[in-house]
Amino acid sequence: MCIVYPFGVGLVVDLGSWSLLLQRLEGKVALITGGTSGIGKRTAEIFAQQQAKIVIADIQDKLGHSVAQTIRSSTLDTTVQTYGKLDIMFNNAGIGGPNNSRIIDNDKEDFERVLSVNVTGVFLGIKHAAQAMIPTRTGSIISTSSISSYVGGAASHAYCSAKHAVVGLTKNAAVELGQFGIRVNCVFTYALATPLATQFVGCNDGELETTMNMLANLKGVTLKTDDVANAVLYFILLVTIRGM
Repeated sequence: MCIVYPFGVGLVVDLGSWSLLLQRLEGKVALITGGTSGIGKRTAEIFAQQQAKIVIADIQDKLGHSVAQTIRSSTLDTTVQTYGKLDIMFNNAGIGGPNNSRIIDNDKEDFERVLSVNVTGVFLGIKHAAQAMIPTRTGSIISTSSISSYVGGAASHAYCSAKHAVVGLTKNAAVELGQFGIRVNCVFTYALATPLATQFVGCNDGELETTMNMLANLKGVTLKTDDVANAVLYFILLVTIRGM
């Protein structure tokens, strides 16, 4: 796992070596869900700069419970048919659900909808990516988790539960798929200004960043989508890391 947050934890990679590693992306085929905004969009932009072939898929919040279960299988089929392979799968699509802090105020339907998108969606992403990668015996699957899987009270009950589940899926899949040369990892993000986060808490980018900076241990640093995108790249490019 890679925890990305302004608490003094970071990735240290020699810049010269990093530039060489980035060249490995050239010609790679990547499928990114949740790739039209926030972390997914920035990751796609960096991939494109390195001449990777990118397929972007997304979901609509209100339809997420049904769309998430079909988007990955059909999109993965199209990706493989178009490019002949799949090298990278980034399961980044997700929803926050209603921001009800009291469990007695949470509806079962809302809880199940968040789990459908954030857990079942990731499960299906890993499953279908594995089907495409096993024959080639190589590949990298990354999923987005959250610091909410470690810190209680940081998000809704549904969101927190879902991100815990993503960690479990990652560890289990990493053990199974390692024999095929497929690496499975996830990133844990601290709060940052993305459309999902600002909509969830009901404030704008500046207000959210101000609040998060006040709560962070490491002052003077604001977490950006670039930071998370680079953490994703770290897992993709360093071929010895899996099950984190």
